[in-house]
Amino acid sequence: MGDLARDAGLTRPTVHRLLTALRAEGLIDRDEATGHWLPGPELYLMGSVAASRFDITGTARDIVRSLAIRTEESAFLSVRRGDETVCLVREDGSFPIRSFVLSEGVRFPLGVASAGLAILAFLPSHDVDAYLDRQGDLAARWGASHSPARLRTRVRDTQERGFAVNPGLIVEGSWGLGAAVFDRSGKPQWALSLTGVEFRFSGDRLAELGRTLLAHAHQLTTRLATR
Repeated sequence: MGDLARDAGLTRPTVHRLLTALRAEGLIDRDEATGHWLPGPELYLMGSVAASRFDITGTARDIVRSLAIRTEESAFLSVRRGDETVCLVREDGSFPIRSFVLSEGVRFPLGVASAGLAILAFLPSHDVDAYLDRQGDLAARWGASHSPARLRTRVRDTQERGFAVNPGLIVEGSWGLGAAVFDRSGKPQWALSLTGVEFRFSGDRLAELGRTLLAHAHQLTTRLATR
């Protein structure tokens, strides 16, 4: 409790009253063995209600699995959360060499991984400008290839191609493709993506993977529109 009081800038009695009130409402709970405060049962119920509205994993999982089977590569579903994407679903393909850059729960800023680049590319231009203004340190954190000028070039390439390509910019030799999935209002809220080793993502096969990815993204967008 001392750490909580210090971090919140409150007195210990005030923190104790707040924690007691939250516990009475079921929003937090206390492990009597360790004294640690934990999320309470009401948060679980609230999350379950929110999941029925926002979580599309049940709707999308068979499409992600189909994408992995068709391409033999690792396939993913990611969702936009503010200035980031969060991976929700991973399905591994049958090809024995895999990339482990992405898995459930992993977050990347928009424009860094292929899923986030696909979403960024289909946002309104003023939203792209505002995002790049907010995220001025992307190049420092992720390398010079993520400077605003180079990201704008990749955004334009993605718009023209229809899907995003990440040519080993996160981990050398690990390529990714991403395609946006849109909500009912036409906003890119999710993305399907593929990752694999470089030699599997070259030449004619890159175009073939892109067509397959776009077809699955369109299928999911259509399904969500009628959900």
